[in-house]
Amino acid sequence: MNPLLSIWVGWRFYMARQSNSLISFISFASTAGIALGVAVLIVVLSAMNGFESELENRMLGVVSHGELSGVNQAVNNWPSIVEDSKKVPGIVASAPFIRLQGLVQKPGGFQGLTILGVDTQYEQKVSNIAQFMPAETWEKLAESDKNNIVLGRGLAKSLGLSLGDSLSMYMPNVNADPTVKRIGSAKSYRFTVAGIFELGGELDLSTAYVPMQYAASILDMGEQVSGVRIKVDKVFEAPRLIRELGFSQDQYLYITDWTRTQGHLYQDIQLVRSVMYLVLALVIAVACFNIVSTLVMAVRDKQSEIAILLTMGMKRSAIMTIFIVQGALNGVLGCLLGGLFGVLIAENLSWIAKGIEGALGVKLLSADIYFIDFLPSELHLVDVALVLLLALVMSLIATLYPAWKASQTPPASALAGR
Repeated sequence: MNPLLSIWVGWRFYMARQSNSLISFISFASTAGIALGVAVLIVVLSAMNGFESELENRMLGVVSHGELSGVNQAVNNWPSIVEDSKKVPGIVASAPFIRLQGLVQKPGGFQGLTILGVDTQYEQKVSNIAQFMPAETWEKLAESDKNNIVLGRGLAKSLGLSLGDSLSMYMPNVNADPTVKRIGSAKSYRFTVAGIFELGGELDLSTAYVPMQYAASILDMGEQVSGVRIKVDKVFEAPRLIRELGFSQDQYLYITDWTRTQGHLYQDIQLVRSVMYLVLALVIAVACFNIVSTLVMAVRDKQSEIAILLTMGMKRSAIMTIFIVQGALNGVLGCLLGGLFGVLIAENLSWIAKGIEGALGVKLLSADIYFIDFLPSELHLVDVALVLLLALVMSLIATLYPAWKASQTPPASALAGR
């Protein structure tokens, strides 16, 4: 018997389900459930991919992958650390920095602020912060004799500052050697807001830059620096590479990497991804149970047709194939619809989120809580393929028992009952 006959009969049975309104409704419910589960799973995975991408490009693109900083003293010979970093395979670049900490005044009180003094020649090799500010603003950070400061947009808004305004920062009266204590009142240093950058998220609220040479003059550090920032090729190799470089130095240094400061963000993203994948896979599984109900009812409805086909010589394996095809068509249709809608929503998720925020007047992601203030999305075709494969496999598994029961129908009993 022609093997295509089973597929053709399965297709005819699938189309004929419209004659039974209950079977038709359950079939529609199973298809809709699979489509919804597939679409939502694709959207959620795309959002998680977007968060990972923004974490790497924004957060880890600006925050150093690792730092070597002095222990109770400044770092003396930082050029040698920079040269040593070039000898460690996997380390891309390194850059010196000076860290200033103090209090700045804002409407309603004071707030603590950490300012990084950077050398633009080195900093652009370890950070992509220059991409988030105008070129002329980056050039102002290269003017070592100026008291220029570049603020995040959120920080500037919090302090009520704009371009050209002055910012006063109160710092303890210290010198380059922190082991020598000076007793005295805090000293005020004035900066001119030379530029504003916009990253989005908490970095906008906590980040400021000044020329490294000017920061050195404030702390009277001369050629010393607070530490060296490191960029690596593979971010997950950062802990090992930073330690390899740090242990090779002859000066006591604090060794830190991004997994200590920002690692919780990556772990949270992975946890949410795993939980959502499991939950939505169960949603698809529940929808597939409707396929079982649909086929069980279809088998009962087609008892006489099954008996006639068996008496005409159709093999029981062919009967089983008929109902597998009938159930699989629900899964295929659900996967196609869910995949189409999921891809369309995932590709436009950021715009959809902005539209919802504008319509409802709410902020879905607050910069005070999250490291970004928008909903990112990055669609990976591998994720789409895996989701569709998962849904199809679950749909096929759901058809096996009802199809097997159909193949075991006794022809005589079925025809006698007719």
